[in-house]
Amino acid sequence: MLRRLFPFLPWFEHYNLSKLRSDLMAGVTVALVLIPQSMAYAKLAGLPVYYGLYAAFLPPMIAALFGSSYQLATGPVAVVSLMTAAALEPLATAGSQGFVAYAILIALLVGVFQLLLGILKLGLVVNFLSHPVVNGFTNAAALIIATSQLSSIFGVDVESGSHHYETIYNIGKAALVSTHWMTLGLAVLAFAIMITLRRINPRIPNVLAAVVITTLISWAIGFEHNYKGTIEQIASPEVRLRINQLNTGMDGIDQETNTRSLLNNEIVKKEKKYGKHSSEVMELRFQSTLLSMKIDEQKKQLRITREELRALRFTGVQQTGSTVLFYVKGDAPPGVRTYGNKWRIRVGNQKIGNESVPLVGGGAVVGTIPAGLPAFKIPGLSLGIILNLLPVAAIISLLGFMEAISIAKAMAAKTGQRLDPNQELIGQGIANIAGSFSQSYAVSGSFSRSAVNLQAGAVTGMSSVFTSGVVLVSLLFLTPLLYYLPQSVLAAIIMMAVINLVNVKSFIHAWQAQKYDGAIAVITFVCTLVFAPSLDIGIMTGVALSLILFLIRTMNPDIAMLSKYTDGTYRNTSRFNLEQCRHIAVIRFNRSLFFSNVNYLEEKILNVVSSMPELRHILIVANAINELDASGEETLSLLTTRLREAGYDISFSGFNDSILDVIRRTHLYEKIGEDHLFRNVTFAIEKIYESTHKNSDERDCPLVKVCFKGLAVSSDVKHRAIITEGPK
Repeated sequence: MLRRLFPFLPWFEHYNLSKLRSDLMAGVTVALVLIPQSMAYAKLAGLPVYYGLYAAFLPPMIAALFGSSYQLATGPVAVVSLMTAAALEPLATAGSQGFVAYAILIALLVGVFQLLLGILKLGLVVNFLSHPVVNGFTNAAALIIATSQLSSIFGVDVESGSHHYETIYNIGKAALVSTHWMTLGLAVLAFAIMITLRRINPRIPNVLAAVVITTLISWAIGFEHNYKGTIEQIASPEVRLRINQLNTGMDGIDQETNTRSLLNNEIVKKEKKYGKHSSEVMELRFQSTLLSMKIDEQKKQLRITREELRALRFTGVQQTGSTVLFYVKGDAPPGVRTYGNKWRIRVGNQKIGNESVPLVGGGAVVGTIPAGLPAFKIPGLSLGIILNLLPVAAIISLLGFMEAISIAKAMAAKTGQRLDPNQELIGQGIANIAGSFSQSYAVSGSFSRSAVNLQAGAVTGMSSVFTSGVVLVSLLFLTPLLYYLPQSVLAAIIMMAVINLVNVKSFIHAWQAQKYDGAIAVITFVCTLVFAPSLDIGIMTGVALSLILFLIRTMNPDIAMLSKYTDGTYRNTSRFNLEQCRHIAVIRFNRSLFFSNVNYLEEKILNVVSSMPELRHILIVANAINELDASGEETLSLLTTRLREAGYDISFSGFNDSILDVIRRTHLYEKIGEDHLFRNVTFAIEKIYESTHKNSDERDCPLVKVCFKGLAVSSDVKHRAIITEGPK
């Protein structure tokens, strides 16, 4: 019982100083990768970068303590970060307090969902996400993640389009005219450092090296170069007017969004009191719809205003004292002393304060990271928001767990460790729940960091405990050192991390295995790309196609007519170009028999009967029937009755013991007759051959000799009339 409640207890059996040293070194090594990666992934999720450190604090330790894998490294990962951002984009402004609160709530919902699946031992539910679907989605997500970082790489700010490809187009246009070359240069340097060190020795912490070098360069050259001024220091009245319009519009949207939230809460109350289709509810829904339309229109107008402000470049003119006036480039008075001529207003998703207009003359850095541990508090709970976030939380739960368990299985194959998928679900669930109480967003197992953990010599989950310890020290003492870390370097880190997710061979492999699996992978890939940032559409399309094709295959299973082949077995006549016996129809049914395909079997058998005028006996080869429900049993009973009444005999071969138990309980066993039930097709043909071929003019029967269509029986192949042992 203690081992079930505390699965980390076996770590300490035969634990010694050598193992402790190995775990410590592995934990520190993973932390050196995790700290910069976690900040990069938080940025990808639309959160302030320090929330990545919060997600790297408790979850790695909790997941290791209550999971089953010794080497799985849990924490922020690219796909979960992207899905968090995509899910919350329609609900709140990226980086805002509401956005952060919703992200933390998603982590709680993901944790609860995973914990319940683990406790109820429902880990097999991840099978609904087939490998072709996951491959298609992962490859598309990798491209979306990589291209989403282009704005940071080039140092440009653009408006997000309604679709991801529109945003990329906007980035391309802006990069052609507004690329910040120092930002791009530091990103390229980071790429060069990481690639070079990885080739020299994969064990070198190349990410940390890139972070340290570029941060030092950023500090030394004054890369940030920002200026906070008042709106009165903007010399152009037109620009000041646009800033005021932007602030007024954002206030209006916030106010109307709050009003809509109150309306939606009122709708829920009225539905309970009067019903969903009452006039009171319909009137409130109409008001809510009008508000939504008004908000969308205002957002479009604000988008235009932001684009106009971002496109402006200013020249700073030094005034008496330390005051600087900013003129639109080209409008500055001639002969004055300038203070740079490439200033731009930083226009984000927040209001621009009249007393603190942010002007940027350099590149973007991480900035101030709050020192100390995150506040421990219960995430804000709202029934309406929970219901809204539940579908995406379920998808993140399943995707995150699939990624985690796949990584854990790959490592277990190398270490020989035994994994418990349900215990891993419990560990991941508790990690996400605990993380949500410490300001973490949703996390999962990381492929890259788990590989680092294994290569660094991790023996037990204590390595993840040490990783959390290093993050703790960083939060308490080292955050000021990260101030000058360029945002473009974080973007480069993300792009390097997701390269491993791109796997074109997976599409080829799926197509080679089954063409429909390859098609599902490609369709999922395309839908995910086209409908991004609504990532759930892509993955749900793939799941729906997988289920539909499964049902089609189940409803229309493979049915083959059999004849004897050169190796003495009975093979598909159409595949091997074999003749069929005129008196015995040997029919192999290649699927379990239940309600969805019973009509198909009945129809095929009746077609065979009508197409064979000299037919006397039907033998159904049932080796593949592993399940028989009431509809299947009823169909076999009716077929037996109808065929025998029509003058045909029917036998069965290959029923396994569980199917025999079913037909015994329903007394179909007696109806068919014990003398018409055989263990394999060879014994069946041996018993029924003579009686069905009395007075027959069939000289060479394809059930006892090999008869290819249009060819005489080969004289140099020796055949036995009957193979007397072993199922074929």
